[in-house]
Parts: sequence; C-alpha cells; structure tokens
Amino acid sequence: AIFGLVRKGDFTQASEKLDRIYYDMLKEDAAFFRKIPKDDLTQKLLKEHDYTNGHLEILAELFNADAELELAKDNRELSLDFSEKSLLLFEFIDIQEKTLSLDRLDKMTSIRERIEKLNKPITDS
Repeated sequence: AIFGLVRKGDFTQASEKLDRIYYDMLKEDAAFFRKIPKDDLTQKLLKEHDYTNGHLEILAELFNADAELELAKDNRELSLDFSEKSLLLFEFIDIQEKTLSLDRLDKMTSIRERIEKLNKPITDS
C-alpha cells in the first residue's frame, strides 16, 4: 500500500502510514530508529532493546520503504541512508537465519542496485 501511495505521488499519506507502522509493529516512533547510526543498529536493538531477528526484518522492510519514499521525493541523501540501513539489516538477518529466502535475496539485490545508483554523481544530460 505504501509503495502504491509513493507511485501515485501521495508522499504525505505514505509517510503517515509508514510512521504508524513503525509504532504499531515495533512500539517506537519512526524517529527513534531513523536517528540510530547504521554502525550501531544491530548492536543497539538486539542488546539494549531485546529485539529479535523478526523485529529487525520488519525494520529492514520499513527502512526500504522509507528509502523508496525519499528517492521519490528526490532526497538522495536520506534515501541512501535508509537503503544502507535496510541492506545492513537484511544482510545481518541473512547470516543469522539458517534458511534461504529468495525474497530476501531479491530485496538485497534491489537495494544494492539503488545504493550503487545513489552513489553515482548526478550528471546533467
């Protein structure tokens, strides 16, 4: 639903839905997660907040949705930050889980491609 709102250009409603999902699913405001530096993300959430890999996978999905929303709004820097956090969480989960998830692998590939594009300088053409 969020990606549909982003595609329609309804960024405000997409952002509001995302914020609600953060709180409903993870019991914290979106801002709480957004301000955690990516280098501290897994450590802080697993050790200090007793989150599980399931929580981290939800957060990875939400960061991925945030990245798409920010990219649609042409906020490349924020999109890159959310993409990197999402990928970091998906990679962590992929190592921790003992089952292969093709869906997760596809998402990681897609996020890596987005990160690569976002890291390229913008050219006027």
